[in-house]
Amino acid sequence: MNTIKPLAPDQLRQRCDPGEFTFETSAELETLEGLIGQARAVEAVQFGIGIRSEGYNLYVLGPHGTGKYTALRQFLEHKAITEPPPSDWCYVNNFEQPHKPNALQLPPGRGVALQRDMEKLVQELRTAIPAAFEREDYRSQRQALNEEFSQQQEQAFKELQQQAETKELAVIRTSAGLAFAPLKGDKVLKTEEFQELPPDEQERIQEAIGELQAILEETVRRVPQWERAHREKLKALDREVASFAVDHLFVELRQQYADLPEVIAYLDAVEQDVVENVDDFRRQDDEAAPPLTGIPLPRSLLVPPPFRRYQVNVLVDRSEAQGSPVVYQDHPTYQNLMGRVEHIMAQMGTVTTDFSLIRAGSFHQANGGYLILDAHKILAQSLVWDALKRALRANELSIESPGQLFGMVSTIALEPEPIPLDIKIVLLGDRLLYYLLSENDPDFSELFKVAVDFEEEMARNPENNLLYARLIGTLARKEQLRHFDPTAVARVIEHSSRMVGDAEKLSTRMQGVADLLREADYWADQAEHEVVAATDVQQAIDAQIYRSGRVRERVQEQIERGTVLIDIQDERIGQINGLSIISMGQFSFGRPSRITATVRLGRGKVVDIEREVELGGPLHSKGVLILSGYLSARYAPDRPLSLSASLVFEQSYSGVDGDSASSAELYALLSALGQIPLKQSYAVTGSVNQYGQVQAIGGVNEKIEGFFDVCRARELTGEQGVLIPAANVKHLMLRGDVIEAVEAGQFRIFAVETIDQGLEILTGLPAGQSDEAGNFPEGSINQRVEARLVMMAKQWQSFNK
Repeated sequence: MNTIKPLAPDQLRQRCDPGEFTFETSAELETLEGLIGQARAVEAVQFGIGIRSEGYNLYVLGPHGTGKYTALRQFLEHKAITEPPPSDWCYVNNFEQPHKPNALQLPPGRGVALQRDMEKLVQELRTAIPAAFEREDYRSQRQALNEEFSQQQEQAFKELQQQAETKELAVIRTSAGLAFAPLKGDKVLKTEEFQELPPDEQERIQEAIGELQAILEETVRRVPQWERAHREKLKALDREVASFAVDHLFVELRQQYADLPEVIAYLDAVEQDVVENVDDFRRQDDEAAPPLTGIPLPRSLLVPPPFRRYQVNVLVDRSEAQGSPVVYQDHPTYQNLMGRVEHIMAQMGTVTTDFSLIRAGSFHQANGGYLILDAHKILAQSLVWDALKRALRANELSIESPGQLFGMVSTIALEPEPIPLDIKIVLLGDRLLYYLLSENDPDFSELFKVAVDFEEEMARNPENNLLYARLIGTLARKEQLRHFDPTAVARVIEHSSRMVGDAEKLSTRMQGVADLLREADYWADQAEHEVVAATDVQQAIDAQIYRSGRVRERVQEQIERGTVLIDIQDERIGQINGLSIISMGQFSFGRPSRITATVRLGRGKVVDIEREVELGGPLHSKGVLILSGYLSARYAPDRPLSLSASLVFEQSYSGVDGDSASSAELYALLSALGQIPLKQSYAVTGSVNQYGQVQAIGGVNEKIEGFFDVCRARELTGEQGVLIPAANVKHLMLRGDVIEAVEAGQFRIFAVETIDQGLEILTGLPAGQSDEAGNFPEGSINQRVEARLVMMAKQWQSFNK
């Protein structure tokens, strides 16, 4: 019989010796720049932001609380400050196609300058143009053109009148227009007098009137042509005067923007439109309509309507930018990302818009720099994921309303000119989402080629302990906390190992560490300590547990009152205390559960009652099935397995998953088969394989402490303890009270490697090893189990006959 000794107290927690630190407080330590324990992620970030090839966007994967966003933002800002600011972007009116505004790219800061210059230009035009048309020389030229037109008309009338006089006819004006009447001397003949004339004379007069009437009709037909020509002359005069009035203003502007051909082309179009629509500037009574709803109008709408088309809509202003932009969009809706076109309610409920109501999205703000997005939020918004991929593939930004995308808008809508896109996208998400996107979206791997994988833990060694101390000092300075003495730093490091459940590792989830520092500072303040000590850190840890421990206390109370049946003394056949974990958000705790096994003659099936009632998960069911493999390979391999066994977690009313109880279930099953009682003072955790090797499990610290709390509530006798896998010893970071009980001999923890070792501890009997013939020693546990299985096989054979 192998004698396995319980673990020594110094094996139950790897302490951090404050003596390894040479500082008195963390204030003496240098500020820590960058991340600790994230060498892989740092290299990936540097590569991702350094390479400018298409598709090399970043996906930052890792759990929450590792400082992904904070660290990434720092890296990006350090890189961005070394890069030149990108261009300003403006939208201006397209005078040929107003529903398709033009985009202008300008050097940083010149977009606002152009906007101010255009506002100033319009004000000067509204003054200069009316003044030009009030000048005497313009009035003289206009009057001359009017007189010329009047003379042309009078001359035509005069010629017609002269021709009429030669034919003894008079031209008279009537309500119906011009008419001809016969003359006798200077007197116009009346109708009665005309009828008294000889027929020959009447016929001559009628013929003369017909000839003159044809001439009159021809003259009347020529009058609109004369009027059109007159208007053209007036318009040409107006254009000439307007050009003279505005030319010097545009010359000045062209000189300011001579290095920007697109702006020069825009100014040419503006000048041409001003000259063509000069009458808009001559009317001084146009004012912007007041808001109908009492809501203040945008600045662009305060300009009188005729002059809005000359405004410059500065979409992106980099006038105060230092380096390239780094933008984080917390609410990534389609319009917040891609931009939008606003509308206003005009008279009688009419909705209108123009280029001045185009608004930028986060893509526009981050263009030329970096945009950080949360992957989960992106996928939760309709249209956004497809729009993001479409923009990255096309390398341009198009502002479209959701209605246009779905083809639901039948009216004319603005179609702003697309803007070239030069951006680096950074998605923040977890690992599962990254793998799902890689598997199910073929575009994802082409557009996000750089995976930045953040570690959850790092090695615990003296070098990293000092880095952790510097991290504590850095966070204390940053958040203006009290500094920590070496004992407090050592306690934080120990708790960091507990957070990852490994004595040889430290947590890189900075959120949890930072929260502990803040709370320790609070308790130090309550105790009026100048610096934070280990007692303050411990009080912060205890307070966290207490705040989250309501359910744990209720579970412990049910066990103490006998509502949940747990034995911690005596011996029972086919019964054992298993250990499980309950997770409640960020808080997890262990609890013991009674596991029982029964055995009868059958077809070699081990029934998992949890699975039969759909309370057992696939991993738990796998662990139970392994037990059948172990029995078949270990005992009487030349005979059929002829038992029917059932296993159950007693008083389990919720789902059970994981294989960490499979060793406990096997102990209970072997106890039932060999009719060997098991000590109830022990609890067991660990998975098992088909060869009887006990394998590591998770949550070993919480499980041990859960059973310890039950035993302490009923009284520690020195006989209680826990069996854990030997592979979990390196994970032990137990509470101080558990270690004190072990030191006092009141509680024991055994590390086992095989089922045989566990059986000997639980029964006090030798497990027994098979000899060369495959036989176990008489009276050993394994011999009794095998004998029972052989007997059952014979009974089954006899029963079948």
